[in-house]
Amino acid sequence: MVDAPGATPDIDPSVPPSGTGCAECLAANGWWVHLRRCAACGHVGCCDTSPSQHASGHFRATGHPIVRSFEPGEDWFYDYRNQDFVTGPDLAPPSSRPEGQGVPAPADRVPPNWRDLIH
Repeated sequence: MVDAPGATPDIDPSVPPSGTGCAECLAANGWWVHLRRCAACGHVGCCDTSPSQHASGHFRATGHPIVRSFEPGEDWFYDYRNQDFVTGPDLAPPSSRPEGQGVPAPADRVPPNWRDLIH
């Protein structure tokens, strides 16, 4: 695990998350398994297990390399550049999606064969 200090170009602790779900999946009527929050801009995207992998796509599009889990009870950071977990500061609240949201989500969009569609 590598140290990622407080406010840097890669981490801005003052920026709140963009929402409670994957921004792109919500816009496209999609669904996700787990959520990741960009530590630089707060963008919430779906994990690489999810069909659309929007969090890593956000990294490729913007160059923002560090994400934090946006799942309840998880506080780990991950750096896409070196594919390793890093430490980071507390970020602006909320620290996770709502606990009642469930996984996968949104519940009304998840297909019955969702396990066949994940990575």
